[in-house]
Amino acid sequence: MAATQEVPNREAFRQAVVNTLERRLFFIPSFKIYRGVAGLYDYGPPGCAVKSNVLAFWRQHFVLEESMLEVDCPCVTPEVVLKASGHVDKFTDLMVKDEKTGTCYRADHLIKDFCKEKLEKDPNLSEEKAAEMKHVLAVLDDLSTEEMGAKIKGYGITAPDTKNVLSDPYPFNLMFQTSIGPSGVSPGYMRPETAQGIFVNFKDLYYFNGNKLPFAAAQIGQAFRNEISPRQGLLRVREFTLAEIEHFVDPEDKSHPKFSEVEKLEFLMFPREDQVSGKSATKLCIGEAVRKGIVNNETLGFFIGRVYLFLTSLGIDKDRLRFRQHLANEMAHYAADCWDAEIECSYGWIECVGIADRSAFDLRAHTDKSGVPLVAAEKFSEPREVEKLIITPIKKELGLAFKGNQKMIVEALEAMKEEEALEMKANLESKGEVQFRVCTLNKDVTIKKGMVTISKEIKKEHQRVFTPSVIEPSFGIGRIIYCLYEHSFYTRPSKGGDEQLNVFRFPPLVAPIKCTVFPLVQNQQFEEVSRIIAKSLTAVGISYKIDLTGTSIGKRYARTDELGVPLAITVDSTTSVTVRERDSKQQIRVSVDEVASVVKEVSDGISTWADVQWKYPTHSSTVSED
Repeated sequence: MAATQEVPNREAFRQAVVNTLERRLFFIPSFKIYRGVAGLYDYGPPGCAVKSNVLAFWRQHFVLEESMLEVDCPCVTPEVVLKASGHVDKFTDLMVKDEKTGTCYRADHLIKDFCKEKLEKDPNLSEEKAAEMKHVLAVLDDLSTEEMGAKIKGYGITAPDTKNVLSDPYPFNLMFQTSIGPSGVSPGYMRPETAQGIFVNFKDLYYFNGNKLPFAAAQIGQAFRNEISPRQGLLRVREFTLAEIEHFVDPEDKSHPKFSEVEKLEFLMFPREDQVSGKSATKLCIGEAVRKGIVNNETLGFFIGRVYLFLTSLGIDKDRLRFRQHLANEMAHYAADCWDAEIECSYGWIECVGIADRSAFDLRAHTDKSGVPLVAAEKFSEPREVEKLIITPIKKELGLAFKGNQKMIVEALEAMKEEEALEMKANLESKGEVQFRVCTLNKDVTIKKGMVTISKEIKKEHQRVFTPSVIEPSFGIGRIIYCLYEHSFYTRPSKGGDEQLNVFRFPPLVAPIKCTVFPLVQNQQFEEVSRIIAKSLTAVGISYKIDLTGTSIGKRYARTDELGVPLAITVDSTTSVTVRERDSKQQIRVSVDEVASVVKEVSDGISTWADVQWKYPTHSSTVSED
């Protein structure tokens, strides 16, 4: 396939796919008559239909199957929400500017492109220099601003378009900023992900679910990232559709009741140890991966298995799909484990789904910022006696000593972990005072013996209150669809052998149109039968295209093969018709009364083409497909 061929072949294949997609209006650059805007695309009629079918199957495969709670939250998000999540401070990429034209580029992309080109095309590159560049590519995400600037200068990297000198790298926040309301005093952003809308609604969703864990919430919606230099077509855009799941679970029990349904699945996995040691991805059984601790827990493993089934059902080639574990330098400090579903296409391996165990970070962050406890409770059948640490700040003494800072110091004292609190108690008893770091003040303060009491007491508890962990599968729908286009595309010679015909081998599940209806010749009787069939297809919910033009049947077949239509009905009599399958070009004869139900069976996956071939007589066509 194209993704494993040499670079020129990959590029030629990609161009053939993109040309076909744009010509047949699957997608086109937005605002085309105004020369377009980088990173923005419009989906045309077939592209909308494919996207709609992918999302409908996503809902069926995840939301319905797992009884998830679906929500729909606004795209415009107040700054305070994204401040709590860390996006305002940390959602950045390093950018450099052409010193003369002001054109902006992503610093890491320039270094990556330079190193890859040298490694692929420079025959005079020494072994030492090649090893250095491979190392740079491996640690690129880890480089500091200064280190990235040094690499750009050291390699003599200039602006790709003008060869002008570049500025030093500096961070650029990728969120689109706006203000909510006319006054301008309430800042907001276009959301960079849909997840935060679910996290801030946790309390109400938990109540809606009967105060029970585990449960999952799901959301499909638009997200926005102001990419510095968008490229790679649909793979890196500024507005895109995300489908995200937040599965809330007790951190002490991450088992999954349905794990047995996926544990025997075997597919390409790429654990971090294999990446570090230079090995390739190998086939692993997901059950074995969880048992060996390669995958952190059953719930994470369950979703990895379900994502594999989802992608392969859409038509993604299982041999060009792998699950890659994040390296230590890619992992957020709070994450327990993260895996990406990567699909190979002409651009290389592309991350299309992220599956992460985010621990309790998100709910804790919003609890701290909002003051609303986003917690769950496990009720005990019998009260339990537990030893509890009691920290009691003496507010009067703290107020006298610290005046307006009293509130922040009280909060910091109450938030101490047990080990830190017991160490403070010992120091207060032995020394009478202790230095205490208050992060919100960004300084140390002196706490004296009369300012806080710390003790342990035996208490009866009727429930355990805790912050749930979150396991998050996040799907980039546009990326999945683009990879599906490449995996489905092929060419075949026309019957005369004088031209190559384009075909998309979409499964009926995602095909934009399920079937076409053609009268063999322009004839009033055949056209009337075509309309009757069209009406019966509408009645059973099947999308179709009716073509009453007098174009040759071969050209009509070729036009619809290029749209990925799986079945074509040709009306050549008033009582029965032929049904042609796109990839094999084989035909069967079916009565007019039955044809809609046959198409429905195949489109809904109830029967395969092989199944219906057994039921109905084969039709040997004498009509040319040219």
